[in-house]
Amino acid sequence: MAYMIDRYPSEESPRLGAMTLHPVAESVPRARRWFRKFIAPYNPACSVDDCVLMISELVTNAISYGRSDDPWLVRVEWFREGASLRVDVHNPGFPAHVRLRHPDDDDSHGRGLLLVDSLAESWHAEPSRFGGTVVSFVMADAWPGE
Repeated sequence: MAYMIDRYPSEESPRLGAMTLHPVAESVPRARRWFRKFIAPYNPACSVDDCVLMISELVTNAISYGRSDDPWLVRVEWFREGASLRVDVHNPGFPAHVRLRHPDDDDSHGRGLLLVDSLAESWHAEPSRFGGTVVSFVMADAWPGE
C-alpha cells in the first residue's frame, strides 16, 4: 500500500501539508501520527491533541461514509489562514449526508461531529474540489499575534 505525505508545500501557498490515505482502519492512527509530526515545526499555539482527535474522527467518518465505484483515497490537508489553522478531510461521499447527529446515550456511534463541533472554532461540509465531500474545521488563534 502506498501512502503520501506532502512535506514541502510551496512558499506562496497557505497549505502547510497534506496526506493521502487508503480508506482502511489503519489509516486513522497513521493520520494522527503524520499530522502530529508534520505540524510540529510550525509550533501552533492551539491544542495539537484536540486537532489530532478531530482528524481521527473525520478520517474515520471519511472511511466509513466515503463511497465510489472506483478506487479512492482520503485526503487530509492543513492550512494556515492568518492566525487560524484549517484542516480539510476529503472523501468521495455526498456532502448532503454530512450532518450533526444527537445520539442517545446508549448509541455506539454518531458522536464524531459533536466532538468536532465542541472543540473547533467552526466546522463545515461542502463539495470537495476533488469531487465528493470535504469536511473542514478551524482552530482560531493557532498563531496568535501574527
